[in-house]
Amino acid sequence: MSTAEKSGKQTRMSAEARRELVLAAATTAFARGGFHGTSTDAVAREAGVSQPYVVRMFGSKANLFREVFAHAIGRIMDAFEPALDQVAEDPDDEERWAQMGAAYAELLADRDLLLVMMHGFAAGSTPEIGAQARDWMSKIYTQIRTRTGCTPEQARTFIANGMLLNTLLAMEAPQHAENDPALAELSVCAFGNSLDAAAGAAG
Repeated sequence: MSTAEKSGKQTRMSAEARRELVLAAATTAFARGGFHGTSTDAVAREAGVSQPYVVRMFGSKANLFREVFAHAIGRIMDAFEPALDQVAEDPDDEERWAQMGAAYAELLADRDLLLVMMHGFAAGSTPEIGAQARDWMSKIYTQIRTRTGCTPEQARTFIANGMLLNTLLAMEAPQHAENDPALAELSVCAFGNSLDAAAGAAG
């Protein structure tokens, strides 16, 4: 079922509503195929519009992906906000970092969001995407460092743990962990109490 069908699209929509529809469809399509594996035609089919309409609206696949990528990162950074001040009170308190992790884990319900972020960073060597990917990684690191007063090592560990969650989610490790004891152990260690949510987030 396309994004358009899921949304119950009306026969007449405003330009803004159509743009949001295409962006939602693009998020789904890019989460599934990444930047290189997704065409504007695939996005158009997901949105229930024509391919020329998508190109006319965004200009190019790279422009569309950059907008989807920016939206995904923005959502993720916003999710950290409530927990950042808690960590700032005591950056050495593991419980406070756990609250940050819990805020990130809440995003597991929106698997597409996390996969778009992963695909964006994975496409970092692509000229059209690289500068944006580097800029967003810098902003995430800066947000954590400046808002919490933590050490570079603490910020690195938090970001690295998040990237591990994304990787395990992308390969559907939680859904297949029962077939591999080592993978099961890693999944439990990485996702903790959020493992069931991660297992239910399969596409």
